[in-house]
Amino acid sequence: MPLVIISGLPSSGKTTRAKEILNYFNDRFNRERQTNRIHLINDESLGISKDSYQDTRVDEQHSRGAMLSAVERLLSKDDLIIADGMNYIKGFRYQLYCVARAVGTPHCVVYCGVSIDTAREWNTKRGAEGYGSTVFNELVSRFEEPDDRNRWDSPLFTVLSDDTSVSCDAIWDAVIVRSPKPPNQSTVVKPASETSYLYELEKTTQEIVDAVLEAQKHNIGGGNVKIAGVNQQISFLLASVTILAYIRMCEA
Repeated sequence: MPLVIISGLPSSGKTTRAKEILNYFNDRFNRERQTNRIHLINDESLGISKDSYQDTRVDEQHSRGAMLSAVERLLSKDDLIIADGMNYIKGFRYQLYCVARAVGTPHCVVYCGVSIDTAREWNTKRGAEGYGSTVFNELVSRFEEPDDRNRWDSPLFTVLSDDTSVSCDAIWDAVIVRSPKPPNQSTVVKPASETSYLYELEKTTQEIVDAVLEAQKHNIGGGNVKIAGVNQQISFLLASVTILAYIRMCEA
């Protein structure tokens, strides 16, 4: 199922348009007796507050990472994803595009084409629920408008502030009716050959052993060990892990 990427300035009506698309697809799937699942991913569902956009180096990157991880986890040929966010950096939209290509499913971008003055006015009306003026101005200055000449921004559907509705029929034709593009060299996940698999297995095992032994030097009472490239930590007990050292010697 497709990936629908919502993009636009802060407070430009993205969530309103996203819910309109959500309702349209739900109704049409029901009419045509299709059992496809639809997921709406946004800051609210991810537990991200507007304050997270104050620091572009840390919190904001975390926010984009959370969105990307959710899309990667949920996107499949049976699930339709609506990525409701500013998605204001073209490099990030390209990442989302690559995820869709790797799965072999179509995608499109819906751009809420609202002027800065209108978005600022709508943001002010939200009061405490809106963005602070400093954050709003910084986000506006960094916004990179979608361009349908870029393959990751095409097909592009622009919704203006005075449009009463989104062109959902056109979106349906673009992402449901048309065939998805096949994965290319930059998006397809290449399976490891037998030779490289053994090399990667040995390398990874070596890294884990080294990390455990190094941690044990500084913490003989046991504890958690962070392995590079892995989010989860592993725990080792009080006893010395001499068997791992033995395995390491045997493998050498």
